[in-house]
Amino acid sequence: MTNLTPSPRTRLLSLYEDLRVADVRDGLDTLGYHYTASMHPSVRPVWRTRAFGIARTARYLPFRGTVPALKPEEYRQWSGWYYNNVCTYPWVQDIQPGDFIVIDVSGVDVGLMGSANTLDCVARGARGFVTNGGGVRDTDEIILQQVPFWSVYISQSMVQGRLEFDSKDVPVSVGGVQVRPGDMIVADGDGVIVVPSEITEEVAHHAHAEHERDKKDRAAYYDQLGRVADDTVK
Repeated sequence: MTNLTPSPRTRLLSLYEDLRVADVRDGLDTLGYHYTASMHPSVRPVWRTRAFGIARTARYLPFRGTVPALKPEEYRQWSGWYYNNVCTYPWVQDIQPGDFIVIDVSGVDVGLMGSANTLDCVARGARGFVTNGGGVRDTDEIILQQVPFWSVYISQSMVQGRLEFDSKDVPVSVGGVQVRPGDMIVADGDGVIVVPSEITEEVAHHAHAEHERDKKDRAAYYDQLGRVADDTVK
């Protein structure tokens, strides 16, 4: 489903254009999915924002091996070899506009993504990122660059000797939720939620109904309080 033709992808993404995580949660509840789909509350945004997109998945595992004793100039060469052979990023070249990058880093405290490679992904069309451990560093720059990223914690280290690539475009577990390629991801200040691809349209229908009721109720309070209507109630 990740490789949908442009027209179906565009239509699918448009269904979630203005939905909040809370709306999607209510839509899933309406269909009886009360205890699935919401990632653990420990998965938080690096900065307060909202993003949504179609899941593109990658899985990394803890490195099983030793780091050789090297001189600084030798270490730089080994580091380059490690990126090219052990902790690779083959999924980046597959990114399509509208993808949300879901990375299972096996809970390892390591900065797989940083200020440069996230921008590379954004330039290719990625809308956001979520990981189940650290997985992100250079966060001051990520905030400055306004790259939407959700993670359990912030990391400092690079990947050498810590992480190795396993697979891409496979089901992964992030935040206690199974995520498959093609699922819909919605993320904001309330966390991250995953909509299974087979029910994305039905969930969106009920989520929009809840959102419209909420906007109507809040607009009435805006009037009562003399507040100027903003985009959240229009």
